[in-house]
Amino acid sequence: MTEPSALETLADLRQEIDRIDGEMHELLIERGEIIDRLIAAKARQGGGSAFRPGREADMMRVIAARHRGRLPLDTVESIWRVIIATFTYVQSPYGVHADMSGGDAAMRDSARFHFGFTVPLLGHGSPGETIEAVAASARADGGDLGMLRANWRSGDERWWEKLAAEGAPKVIARLPFVERPDHPAGMPVFIISNPLAEAAACDVALFGGQWSGDGPDDAGLRSAGCESLARAPSNGGVSILLSTPGDWDRERIAAAFGEGLSDLAWLGSHAERFALARSDQ
Repeated sequence: MTEPSALETLADLRQEIDRIDGEMHELLIERGEIIDRLIAAKARQGGGSAFRPGREADMMRVIAARHRGRLPLDTVESIWRVIIATFTYVQSPYGVHADMSGGDAAMRDSARFHFGFTVPLLGHGSPGETIEAVAASARADGGDLGMLRANWRSGDERWWEKLAAEGAPKVIARLPFVERPDHPAGMPVFIISNPLAEAAACDVALFGGQWSGDGPDDAGLRSAGCESLARAPSNGGVSILLSTPGDWDRERIAAAFGEGLSDLAWLGSHAERFALARSDQ
């Protein structure tokens, strides 16, 4: 960092800003050139998914932890999100399908904050339509992404059941990743993609289950480090969207909460959110 001078003028400061802007632009161009080499390297190794949610989470943890100064973290987070999303698009073009059934303002805010304007945004009238669109986009590199509201409300569609089949889309991320009060795109959403062969983030696992009666109670789930994200009546019992620690599997869930359990499916995983206190912003 250049030490400030008591004699520096506005012209000096503007020249310094222009220098920094030019360097940032050149670095983005250099990043794009590396992406060209990355595409070639992937082709030599037989391809692979362009989405790497585990790496993205690691990058955002570092950025949020080291940030300081006058520039709001909101701006820094969005800039890096858009850089990541856009360079992923450059590697392998994709669209983002979004469930707009709860109103489109908050969903569009989240999509633009996290993916920018280069990546196409395609709205749908229900979670089911969104999941079907992502499934229909399947390619060797994964295809498109989908956005589903994570704050399920009573009476909404039991969309998690549509993720249960082995080849169905799965949850790969939960946004916003950097948790803090008054986040500008704070509506919680799940990101889904066609199944990834690698690079998944596995801090938190998601399961969908069918229980008779009321199913496991919330207090018991919380004491085990789990959470019921949604409960909906189904076939005389209850269908539950269950969040567990990432190392849990079907057998462990059945051992802990198996009474009345008749069906259980893994629905994906995501990184543990990075919580930032107001004093750290």
